[in-house]
This record gives sequence, C-alpha cells and structure tokens, in this order.
Amino acid sequence: MSGAVINPVNIRLNASTVAFLLGHSQSAVVIADQEFFTLAEDSLKIMKEKSQGNFKPPLLVVVADESCDPKTLRYALGQGAIEYEKFLESGDPEFSWKPPQDEWQSIALNYTSGTTASPKGVVLHHRGAYLMSLSNPLIWGMNEGAIYLWTLPMFHCNGWCFTWALAALCGTNICLRQVTAKGVYSAIAKYGVTHFCAAPVVLNSIVNAPSEDTILPLPHVVQVMTAGAAPPPAVLFAMSQKGFRVTHTYGLSETYGPSTVCAWKPEWDSLPPETQARLNARQGVRYIGLEGLDVISSQTGQPVAADGKTIGEIVMRGNLVMKGYLKNPKANEETFANGWFHSGDLGVKHPDGYIEIKDRSKDIIISGGENISSVEVENSLYLHPAVLEASVVARADERWGESPCAFVTLKPGVADKSKEQELGEEIMQFCRSKMPAYWVPKSVVFGPLPKTATGKIQKHILRGRAKELGPVKL
Repeated sequence: MSGAVINPVNIRLNASTVAFLLGHSQSAVVIADQEFFTLAEDSLKIMKEKSQGNFKPPLLVVVADESCDPKTLRYALGQGAIEYEKFLESGDPEFSWKPPQDEWQSIALNYTSGTTASPKGVVLHHRGAYLMSLSNPLIWGMNEGAIYLWTLPMFHCNGWCFTWALAALCGTNICLRQVTAKGVYSAIAKYGVTHFCAAPVVLNSIVNAPSEDTILPLPHVVQVMTAGAAPPPAVLFAMSQKGFRVTHTYGLSETYGPSTVCAWKPEWDSLPPETQARLNARQGVRYIGLEGLDVISSQTGQPVAADGKTIGEIVMRGNLVMKGYLKNPKANEETFANGWFHSGDLGVKHPDGYIEIKDRSKDIIISGGENISSVEVENSLYLHPAVLEASVVARADERWGESPCAFVTLKPGVADKSKEQELGEEIMQFCRSKMPAYWVPKSVVFGPLPKTATGKIQKHILRGRAKELGPVKL
C-alpha cells in the first residue's frame, strides 16, 4: 500500500551479508524484531564504514514483543529506532491507497542463498504473487479458516507466498520463534494446526524426535507441504506412518516457491506404503498458475523422451517466473536463454509425465564416464537405520576419475568414534544391496553437515572437504 517493494531478510545471515543486501537493494526502511535489532544495527554500521561519507541511513523501526527481554527493546529505542505500533500511529487512517498501475510492477525482492558467489536479488511482480497465492490453496485443498503453522521462514521466498494466501483465506497464523520438533507437536495439540510447510531437513527432525518431544497419535491428519530439496522416500514414509499427509512440491525463489506438485493419484492408495513414498518423492506436474514446464536436452534444447531415464534440465516459463535478477544483466541473459527460465536442476520425465530431479547440474558425479545421481545415493543412505542425515558429493578417484563420497550424520547414541570404521564399511555393504556397484560410495565421512541459513546442506563446502581428503587410491 505504501508503494514499496518488500525485501524479507534472512535472520541467520551475518552482518556483512545483510549489509550487502541492504546496500544492493538501496533499502529506505529497515524493520527489525527486537531480538534481531543488533544484527540490523551492525549491518548499517558496516554500510556506513564502506560509504566514505555519503551514507543516508534508512528509517529504522523496531517491533516489540512481550516474550523477549525488555532490555533489547530499550536499547533499540535508545539508538533512535521507532517502535512499530508508534510508527503506525503516525499514519493517516483516511489514506486512500492505490493498487499498482500495472501487474508487472515489483512486489518483492528475495535474495538467493548465494552458495557460490554474492547472493542474487530475485525480483517478483504482483501478478505472479497473486497467482501463486491462489494456486497454493487450490492445489493443497486449503479452505477458509485453515490454521497454519509457520515452520517455513517468511524470508524464504516470501514463505512460498502463503503470507498472502492465508490473508485470502482468512486463515490463522501460528508463529514460532524457534522451529523444533517439540514446538511443532505442541502447536498441533494446542492450536489445532491443520497445515504447515517445511524443508525435508525439518521433516527429518520431526520423524526422529525423541518420544518426550512428541504428542502422538496426532489429534487429526495434518497436511504438510515439503520442498526446498528432494525429500528422501524414507522420510516421506516415516511422516505418513505418524499421521502426516505430505504433499511434495518443487520450485525456486525465482518461481515464487512451489511450481510443480507430485499430484496424488487415486490408484496409488492401494500400493504398499514404501512404493507410495517412492512415487511421492518425484517432483511431479506443473502448478495450475505456471504456463510451461519441461525437461530439455542441454545439447539440442528439445524436450527429452518421457522414459524416466534420459536426463535433461528442468525449465519453466509463464507468469510464475520472476522478472529477473536485480542489476544483473549477465545472469538474466543466461538464465532466460531461448525463452525458458533455466532452473539448473537436472531431471527426467516419466512415462506418466511426472518429472523427477536427479541432481543439480553441478552435483552430478561422473565416475568412469557414467553419470551418478547424488540424490539417488542419498535416498538409499537414508534407509540405513543408523543414518540421520546424508549428503553425497564427488571425490577424486585414481581409478574412476571421481567416485561418490558420503558425508553422514548418525542418529544420537548409535556408535562411538572407535566404531566408525566398522560402521562405514557396513554402510557401504548396505548400499551394495540397494544400488548398482559403481554408485556405492567409496568413502564415508562422519560428522555434522554444514547448512545454509535456510537449512539446505552446503554441498560446495563438502566438495571442498572431499578435495582435502585427496583422491581415493587404486
């Protein structure tokens, strides 16, 4: 209504990255929750130091919360910030707001995780946000009065546009300061939560929560939408066993969040649960609001055969695609080559038209000239009873050029340090029973996995670690 563009900033970023975002976007107003006020303040200090004397500070607004330490609010007000409610009082209640003159006008700016370089600013328009806000409830069967739990951050792709969808539905928003399995189970029991969205890493914590943190059986079926990474079938299976109904979607910041859905087919109801989970792990068919979705050959640019085997790049086009990256013509030219938005994800098209991701283009492992999908190897690792989290990257190999290297986090209390070698060999043996021999990881490394601020596993860091390990010897 103010005619501004919203840029939700990831609270887990450090001050120098936030300073980059605020500077790159030329932010005029910064609104910060009192818990994160010092992050905003530190970021503005960095901007001022870099500006060489021509820094114009943005208007600084602090949101008070009774559940937080009052000292942080007093500090913020002492630094000249305006309290949010006071700021609202300064407005004109009779103000006659005008809708955008054109649906192509920008509504939001979201920065990508920036795992390889500076984050890119994704510019979204009103039309796309509007269509996604209506597509989500239709596809998910959400009705008026839905009770929605915010486990997905609102700074992650505008909460996949559910911020606006819930307003359209007169839904109830339940917010958490920290996302924990205990918090999720408590909210379902206490507030009657009907829906929540979460990346697979959050689902993994829900299914592996200790019994004292869970409230089971669930009082009703809870609808869960997952995206953000390919969910392992083992995690989908465990969620359905606990009474959650998982809708699997896929998309990117550049496509307003989910742009495909693994639409459930009635004939799957009679299949064994493990088969259902495997079918539901596919990325599926296009959202109703998306005009075009395909898997194309990187050589010819033509659609690949729907044989479930031929790998190509997943591409999209239509109103559910961003305007482009802010101040980045080179990236725009590459990403919109030949009239498609190029996702950078590699996948196949099945005979039923459902697409399935096999890897990010930079994550595919080429061993002895054969392509290995790191996602498929990870899915098998998740089936091992001792594995909590797994990520697979390429490691140099004297014989094969490169081979899969598995980084694994074990479930609590599984094994001590002295048993790791044994367990590593057992995991490799387990993989041999599940996949072609050349897919089996040649090395297993134990320990916590590095994650981005949005909870995605940072494969570029793991690739660096694999490089430090040196090649697998003959």
